[in-house]
Order: sequence, then structure tokens, then C-alpha cells
Amino acid sequence: MSEKKVSVGLVQMSCGHQKEANIKKSVRLVRAAAAKGAQIICLQELFLSRYFCWEENYDYYNLAEAVPGPSTMAMQDLAAELSVVIVASLFEKRALGIYHNTVAVIDADGKYLGKYRKHHIPDDPGYYEKFYFSPGDGGYKVFKTKYGCIGTLICWDQWYPEAARIVALKGAEIIFYPTAIGWARTQDAETNRQQYQAWQTIQRGHAVANGVYVVSVNRIGREGAMDFWGGSFISSPFGDLLFQASYDKEEVHVQELNLGLIDEIRVHWPFLRDRRIDSYKPLMSRFIDEDYDK
Repeated sequence: MSEKKVSVGLVQMSCGHQKEANIKKSVRLVRAAAAKGAQIICLQELFLSRYFCWEENYDYYNLAEAVPGPSTMAMQDLAAELSVVIVASLFEKRALGIYHNTVAVIDADGKYLGKYRKHHIPDDPGYYEKFYFSPGDGGYKVFKTKYGCIGTLICWDQWYPEAARIVALKGAEIIFYPTAIGWARTQDAETNRQQYQAWQTIQRGHAVANGVYVVSVNRIGREGAMDFWGGSFISSPFGDLLFQASYDKEEVHVQELNLGLIDEIRVHWPFLRDRRIDSYKPLMSRFIDEDYDK
């Protein structure tokens, strides 16, 4: 097995009401990850603010900014100073009346490599994202960084195997999922356990099915009606749980990954080789009912 080592860092934190305080905290924690040896560092979804989508409020549109823009440029300076890749999730104002939930990827020399706009937009109690975000229309993206080729998907994208498969087919060695997900405060402990296990299991399944590493970074803290459950984790291409954070504490974790393992696993578990791409046309349908073949 060839070896290609890379150290990834995840930053799990709580967010306050003041954007500047959130920026300062995130910069401090990115520095902490870099000091521990991280080369690629991922922040949680919408790390510059509290998770405002718990309600429909027009005032929150004022949080949006251009991407690239002021926050992106601040992260570019930080990445260049520390020689790290940064995955940063932002509320993007694309044009008048058009907003996105967006990830910016910055290379280790501070270069802005591009953005991915979240494709799957939820609309559930506590997660009214369709009120704020248009779905991404720029395709699924991978980014060739100094330390490896990464795919970036966002939160609700986690539940869709199609998205993970596409970025893997485009060359991603690691899939990063900046996330904001939690438990309703009215739920019982068993429901909470089931929801977390489902969330983690499906993402570890993406790692296995595609032979890639998965890094999922969630927030913590009580916001609106939600207790954000943290539990950020890293999965190997075998689905092994390499790390899992606590449910309620801020954490900075750095994990060394061997990207050389990907080729070995794909040779021995050749899921990509054996795909029957000629048989997958039904996936383009919303639902397959008795009218499908008419």
C-alpha cells in the first residue's frame, strides 16, 4: 500500500449573536488546529452566526455577504499565514433576492479555489432553509488543494448518496460535510439516539460505498428550539469511526489520514468498477409508479 499522509482538522464550536465574536473564535480555533498539525481545516455550517433558520425572519438576510467577500478574504489571509487549506461555510448573497448556503474553499497559499452551493435545501420545523436559500445550480464540486482532492457537501446533502457518489467519481479523496443539526428540546433520549445514529450511519455508508474518507463537522449549543448535538466525526473508507466528538463541548481535533489506503480498498472492494451505469436511468425519476414505463 502506498502512503500519502494528510492531517485534517475539525472545529466544533458554539456560536453567539455577534458576528465579530464568532469570527474571532473561529480564527483562534483554526490556529489551534494548525498548531496541532492540521493541513486541511473544516469549520461547521454557517459558523459566522447562530443558526438563524430556526425561524423565518427577514432581518437575517442582513447576515449575508458576497462570496468571495470580506469573510472569505479574512480566511484567505489566515490560510496563507498558516499554510493550511480552509473549508468555510457562509451565507452568500449572490444577487438581489438570490441567496445561497455556500462553502468557500481556500488553498494553503491563500488562493480562493471556488465555492459549492448547497443543493438539497430542507424545510422542516426548526430548519426553514427554503425561506432563505435557493438550491445550488453550479453542480457538485471537487477542489484540488495542496494536500489532496476534496469534495464539499453541506448538511442536508448528507442524506443523499447520489451527491457523495458524484464527488467521489470526480476525484474526491475526502468528503467534508459542514453541518448544523440538532435535537428538538421536546424529544426523548431514545429518539435523540436514533436520530444521531441514523445521521452518522448514512455518512459512514457513503465512505464505504465510495472508498473515501468522510469528515462531518457539526456545531454545539442551544439555539432556538434546538440543542445542536455536536458529535462531529471522521470515518475511514472502510467505515471505521476514527474519531467522534462529544455532544456538548467545543473541540478541535486533528486526525492523520492515509490517502494511499483509498486505492487499496477500491481494488479489493471494487464497487466503482462494478457499477451498472446502463441500468440507472430510473434514478432520474422523482418516483417509480405504474405510469413510469408509459
